[in-house]
Amino acid sequence: MASAPSSTSGIHLPDTAADLVKILVAGPFGVGKTTLIDSVSEIRPLHTEERLTEASSRTDDLDGVREKTTTTVAVDFGRISLPDGVVLYLFGTPGQQRFRQLWDDIAYGALGALVLVDSRRIDASFDVLGLVEETGLPYAVAFNAFPDAPRHHTPEQLRAALDLEPATPMVTCDARDAGSSLDALLALVQRLVDRHPSEPR
Repeated sequence: MASAPSSTSGIHLPDTAADLVKILVAGPFGVGKTTLIDSVSEIRPLHTEERLTEASSRTDDLDGVREKTTTTVAVDFGRISLPDGVVLYLFGTPGQQRFRQLWDDIAYGALGALVLVDSRRIDASFDVLGLVEETGLPYAVAFNAFPDAPRHHTPEQLRAALDLEPATPMVTCDARDAGSSLDALLALVQRLVDRHPSEPR
């Protein structure tokens, strides 16, 4: 299990903050992006959620997420301080195609992306993975462990289903659990460090 994030008082950055890193938390509608940011953020997270309406049900694919009642319409935001002065700014992106125009604005300046995947509906992740790859962002994939998710897939089968490069980190997490979510974020941070080993950490 990863170390807990550094504690901070109030909303202010810790005095030890040295490297500020923008990270996207991406994934399809209903995969747990808001939940993950809630679980790890050391500040009160910012959410732009609205209730789903009958009109949106004709636009948004609710297959597999019928119990969902709200949706992010702009961005989720949270912050987490790691050891050695690294601070991650977490930007959760809307998962529906109708918010595609926001993607470039939210992705601007990001160093990497954590892509959440629901193994019950892997194909719902293809569009988001395509967007991340088009942007050229390094990324890690985290399978959010829903209680009724299938358990018979091997890591090799999951990697093949998403057509991931061998170097792309792939982990399982529980977005409700801070330690598990932190482990997923650290897999992405390690990916960034591996790609730029000579830069300050």
